[in-house]
Amino acid sequence: MMRKERHRQPGASRATADAIAWSMVAFLALATWGTFGGTPVTAAAAGLSALQPGPAQDEFVPISELPPEEELAAAPLLVAAYAFVWLAVLAYVYSIWRRLGQVERELAEVARVADTRREKS
Repeated sequence: MMRKERHRQPGASRATADAIAWSMVAFLALATWGTFGGTPVTAAAAGLSALQPGPAQDEFVPISELPPEEELAAAPLLVAAYAFVWLAVLAYVYSIWRRLGQVERELAEVARVADTRREKS
C-alpha cells in the first residue's frame, strides 16, 4: 500500500515567519523609543553617539550625581522585553492553532476514507 505524501499548508510557515518578524520590529521600536529619552533614534545614530569619547573619569560617581542624559531608565526596556515575549508566545500559539487545524482536517479525511472502505467490504 502506498502512503500519500503529506502536503504542508502553503501559508502556515510564512505566517509564523511574518509574526516573528513583526514582533522583532515592535521590540526594536519600543527599545529605541524608551532608551533614548522618548525620541526615536536609528541604530546607526545610537551607535555613533556611543563611540564618542566622554570626559575622563578618575573615580566612582554615584548614580544620583550623574547627569540625566547618562541615566538609563529600566522601565521602557522592561516593557519592551515583556512585549517581545508576549508577541513570541502569541506567534507560537497561533502556529500551534494552525497546525492543529490541519491535523484535524487530516483526521477527518482518514475517518472518511476508513468509512468508505468499511462500506465496500
